[in-house]
This record gives sequence, structure tokens and C-alpha cells, in this order.
Amino acid sequence: MLETINIQSTVPVYQQIENSIRYAVASGKLQGGDRITPVKELASKLGVNFNTVAKSYRDLEVMGLIFTRRGMGCFIRENVTEKCAKEVRAQVVQALHEVTQSAKLAGIGKGELADIISASFALNSTPYGETPASIMALAKARDHAPKPKPKPKPKTKTKTKTKAQKRLRR
Repeated sequence: MLETINIQSTVPVYQQIENSIRYAVASGKLQGGDRITPVKELASKLGVNFNTVAKSYRDLEVMGLIFTRRGMGCFIRENVTEKCAKEVRAQVVQALHEVTQSAKLAGIGKGELADIISASFALNSTPYGETPASIMALAKARDHAPKPKPKPKPKTKTKTKTKAQKRLRR
């Protein structure tokens, strides 16, 4: 399930833990009734404060994803896989939409974006880690500045004569 977290990520640690469990449920890696790693054990494994993991678990309990049995631990609730999968899918689609629109505004074409997504999908990495060098190389591979738009030709100003000026010339 959760092996590491990224302290430097813009995503808070507690949310990385929550998302990791949500993604595992959505993908079927965790099923209803499965016991999740105890708070103290996960905190020690990740090298984070006990309270950070406890907050994640409390949030997941409020979301209705897990439940606690005193003295036994925390477990995934039954029949939450479909609900969790829909929520996670919506979250991913929203993030992809934002990235796609940002790429379009930055002048990155559909084909180039598809290449980046394919290369990223092929990797076995975590969503919160540092972007792998192989992916960053794709940004440099097509490092070409867009051609500047030609400047419009300056309009020559022609003086229009007023009626009074025309009378004076006659």
C-alpha cells in the first residue's frame, strides 16, 4: 500500500496518506473488511508524526471509508469500493482537465501531451514524488519557442483636411 511519502510535495502528508488508501480501495488492492496498517506502525514506517497518521485515519472514518474496532485496529468498510472508485475517478479527471487546458494554453500539442502521459503511465512511481528525469527530458526534447507573430505593418497616417483648410487652398 503506502511505502513512502514526499515531505517536499505541495500535497500535505496527511492527504498523501488518505489518497494512498483511497486509491488502493478504488483499484481493488484493499477490499471491504481488510485491516489497514496500525497508526503507530505506519507513522514509524513513514517517519512522520503519529498525529499525522491519526488525522488521516480520522478523516477516512468521517468519509465513511474505514471503521475502527477498539483493540483490533482500523478496517475498510464493506461496499465502499464503487463509491470510492467514482470519487477517485472524478478527482483524476478533474486534474487531467486542468493539466490539459494548461498545456493547451502553453502551446503543447495533443500529440506531445499524449507522449508525456504515455511515458509517465509506463513508470512505476508515486504521484507525489519528484518528477523522474526521463519525463523531464520530454520537456527539453521539444524545447522550441513558438514563432513570434509578425508585427503588423504600421499604418501610414494620412491627414484629412478640414473644410476650412480646403477653402484656403482654393
